[in-house]
Amino acid sequence: MNCDTGRDREFRLVPARETRVEMLVVNSRFIATLAPAFSVDEARAFIDRVRLEFSDASHNVPAFVIGHGDSVIAHCSDDGEPAGTAGRPALAVLQGSGIGDAVVVVTRYFGGTKLGTGGLVRAYGGAVREVLRVTELSAKVPATTLLVAVPYNLYEPLKRLVDAVHGQVLDQTFAADVTLSLRLASERVPQFQADVQELSAGRAEILVVEENPAVLFPLGRHGAELLHL
Repeated sequence: MNCDTGRDREFRLVPARETRVEMLVVNSRFIATLAPAFSVDEARAFIDRVRLEFSDASHNVPAFVIGHGDSVIAHCSDDGEPAGTAGRPALAVLQGSGIGDAVVVVTRYFGGTKLGTGGLVRAYGGAVREVLRVTELSAKVPATTLLVAVPYNLYEPLKRLVDAVHGQVLDQTFAADVTLSLRLASERVPQFQADVQELSAGRAEILVVEENPAVLFPLGRHGAELLHL
């Protein structure tokens, strides 16, 4: 069974890195491997790699969601399992999680006991749900790069402001003043600039260096909370 679909939902969360979990269901081993993928070709290359790694498995069931906003491509396959019992539930959990630009392969080693239609649906969907629970996420958002120069005595307070807005310190230079190269979500820039000027009593120098429409910000293990898993 092949189940390609298109969706209009806007995804903003992306897996930060490849993640794998294993679970046992009535003696069958299910291994779910999830990774970021930013094109259909990248997703298919990942699927081929996992299939080669587990070439002796009973099934390698793939599902992916590529793109964001109005141009989303979704795909799944049952890879020999009864129609609708493997790829569809895996894809449904992936789509329902709120993440995009993601590919997952659920590998099954048959344990000698048939699970039945309902059992397969629960097992494949459950395997994807379990790997999502431990997946570290990134958020794809418009971002702005800033250069901020402050006196030395404001270095630590400035870093606390950066942490408070989940910004990233890209570089720092220690000369007459301390100059930090920062990246933060564009929507946070106005308030951050106001906070820095308040902190420095207007003495800070802030320069907008670059604006990028899509940058990945790591969310760590807290990403699972955003997925309500």
